[in-house]
This record gives sequence, structure tokens and C-alpha cells, in this order.
Amino acid sequence: MKPKATFRGVVLRNARPGASPPRSAAPRAGGPARVRVGREVAGRGGKGVTVIHGLPLEPPALEELAGRLKRLCGAGGAVREGTIEIQGEHRDRLVAELVRLGYEAKRAGG
Repeated sequence: MKPKATFRGVVLRNARPGASPPRSAAPRAGGPARVRVGREVAGRGGKGVTVIHGLPLEPPALEELAGRLKRLCGAGGAVREGTIEIQGEHRDRLVAELVRLGYEAKRAGG
């Protein structure tokens, strides 16, 4: 049987039709959480936001950290579904601040 070509020429082998690959949303149990700071534009009318994923915090602490980071950047933002969104391109500044606060943060994307 010939493998089925998918989006952008990627070929999936041994996959059920319509099934998505398994993803782990929870941080690894053996190590520190992976905090990723990326930039997203999708669904925002072309306006970019900096998104922080993977923070191991409860919602009240996440709101407090988001307020601190928004003041640091001088920009607006929100907390949605366990991620922090800051309006604009602030990846370098946010990674530096999160590392200073003790998180192992890395810049995601190009």
C-alpha cells in the first residue's frame, strides 16, 4: 500500500486516518518544566503576540506573573488556558526575566 501524502508533502506511516499524534501537555515528571516563549499571529488579524507556554503555576499565581511581565514590557495581555499572552514582540526581554526569576525558559520559533 502506498503511503498517503499529507499537508506540505509530509508522509505519515502507520497512522490511522483522522488520528492525531499523541501529545503530552503535562511537564515531564523527572525534570523541570519546559517554559517556551514564542510568537503567534494566527487568529489575531495579523497582530503578533508573545505567548508563554509551560509555566507550572496555579491560575492566581499565573495572573500575578502576567501582570508583572506586562508592566515590564509596557504592553497589554491576557492569561488564556494556562498560557500568558503579551501583546507585541517581547521574546528576548521575557526570556531574560523568566530566567532571572528561576524558570528554565527558552525562546521558541525563529
